[in-house]
Amino acid sequence: MFTEKANKIFQEVIATYHVVDDPYQPFANPYDKETQLLEHLLYRKCWIDTVQWHYEDIIRDPNIDPVAALDLKRKIDASNQDRTDMVEYIDSYFLEKYKEVKVQPNATINTESPAWGVDRLSILALKVYHMKEEATRENASEDHRKACQKKLDVLLEQRVDLSTAIQQLLDDIAHGRKYMKVYKQMKMYNDDELNPVLRSQK
Repeated sequence: MFTEKANKIFQEVIATYHVVDDPYQPFANPYDKETQLLEHLLYRKCWIDTVQWHYEDIIRDPNIDPVAALDLKRKIDASNQDRTDMVEYIDSYFLEKYKEVKVQPNATINTESPAWGVDRLSILALKVYHMKEEATRENASEDHRKACQKKLDVLLEQRVDLSTAIQQLLDDIAHGRKYMKVYKQMKMYNDDELNPVLRSQK
């Protein structure tokens, strides 16, 4: 199933990242874009999320140098744009895959596209990884580990539910019970013409 593949790739990405555990490490995608496009997109998507997760940790350091913080904020902004772009690429993959499906007369549209569900699943994989770290951290108190284990149990249940929901959505789309309608993210704050601050600098 798709969600089994996605969860496996997300875990692969997170484990690979933490070998070096540095958001500035070089990136290499093991999946060929021409022959393994979906796997390629999923790997790239989760890598972006993983790097940004650690950017967000760093920028919350109360002693961070203001100049370094501003530089990191720019990186986070760029990462957010990359994240959105990857969601749209994944949705484009599904649109192409299901373009010949005959939509049933009573078909309905979903509240979110498949790829935005995948986005949540990727972030959830990171939550599971890091909560498991906290639940097993040897230098943490027993109370801390127990509290984190309870949270981890909830996250694992959530992953099952979300994986099931995404898989059901894709199955519904494949059989014409639901249809895809994707709206591009029309973000305004990065646009020289739509952001009044950027426009005034021209």
